[in-house]
Amino acid sequence: MTPSETPDDPRADGPDTRRPLAVLIGADTFAPHVNGAARFAERLAAGLVSRGHEVHVMAPSATHWTRGTSTEIIEGEPMTVHRLPSWRWYPHDWLTFVLPWMSKRHARRVLDEVKPDVVHIQSHIVIGRGLSREARKRGIPIIATNHVMAENVLDHTTLPKALNDVMVKLAWADAKRTFGMTRAVTTPTRRAADFLESTIDIHGVIPISCGIDRSNYVPDLTPRDANRILFVGRLTTEKHIDVLLSAAAQLDAGLDVHVDLVGEGDQRKNLEQLAHSLGLDARVRFHGHAPEEELRALYSHASVFAIASIAELQSIATMEAMASGLPIVAANAVALPHLVHDGVNGYLFEPGNVQEMSARLADVLTAAPEERLRMQQASLDGVVIHDINRTLDTFEALYRGDPIPE
Repeated sequence: MTPSETPDDPRADGPDTRRPLAVLIGADTFAPHVNGAARFAERLAAGLVSRGHEVHVMAPSATHWTRGTSTEIIEGEPMTVHRLPSWRWYPHDWLTFVLPWMSKRHARRVLDEVKPDVVHIQSHIVIGRGLSREARKRGIPIIATNHVMAENVLDHTTLPKALNDVMVKLAWADAKRTFGMTRAVTTPTRRAADFLESTIDIHGVIPISCGIDRSNYVPDLTPRDANRILFVGRLTTEKHIDVLLSAAAQLDAGLDVHVDLVGEGDQRKNLEQLAHSLGLDARVRFHGHAPEEELRALYSHASVFAIASIAELQSIATMEAMASGLPIVAANAVALPHLVHDGVNGYLFEPGNVQEMSARLADVLTAAPEERLRMQQASLDGVVIHDINRTLDTFEALYRGDPIPE
């Protein structure tokens, strides 16, 4: 029983399992934001709608003037989205945020309108913080999913390191208070759960994959006629794309390697300058935000997916690459080893080690056809457990207070 439930509370045993649920998702980042946490919230919401549930989303407005409640089509499904008045965070290239001291007021209004069976917050920062506190007062069960690591936000504070350290300590202390109000706390992988438990001294964090719809991706297991390295994600410091570019520059010129970078971010200009200084102008293409059809084609035609990031609590892009049948070369950091098994579906390298990353990329690009096919099949086999339907089954059980499936 959670702190918000009492023996006389009719919600204490969970919502009625004989009817669809009214689910309110609180997300500090959501479409049109482009990042892993936003994409997960979008897929979760759409998946729940497809199963017949009534889904409402509280999220920042794209601009201060686009606030309001309306029906939006997300991942092909209609849902009610409550766009809260938001402001642009100018150290970031597109992020908008809700004023923290307004989050409870917004939460009270939306909770009164929706009267949800369950609240699912996607972070403890602003919207999730206010929503959890107001939902608790009403005895509404709360589920929390953590997508946050310090490296994801420190680049955008513009504060000195000493102040950043203080802010991070205070933020995690507040996160512990927020998570203490919930029925369950989840995070995408076991490693991410261990990280969260050790960071704020809580127990019982449940690893639940973000999940992907594998049917959306088209594996091509035939030999490649060109060597193409693919990265998909935000062009930000913690992704360490400079390591990838430097590693590509060290590859044998005879391999004629080309690099496709898909995504936007505050480091794009710096990375373009780095590519020029490394003599890679003709071999690196910055695609920006690619439409889904174009993105899937890039996955299908790539030779290898490469990710040097040190701040992945799961990495949806890596799972998409696996579902596309790609070998993976990844930094041995945080949750990436949960997806990439060294020598099985690709290779791991020491974070930041340019020479080692270059060597592992060469191992994939020069592999015999049968060895490459073995790695491709291992990626396809390894992503099966991350099917979105398993994810939805697990969250539905948590919402209802049922035992979760293994």
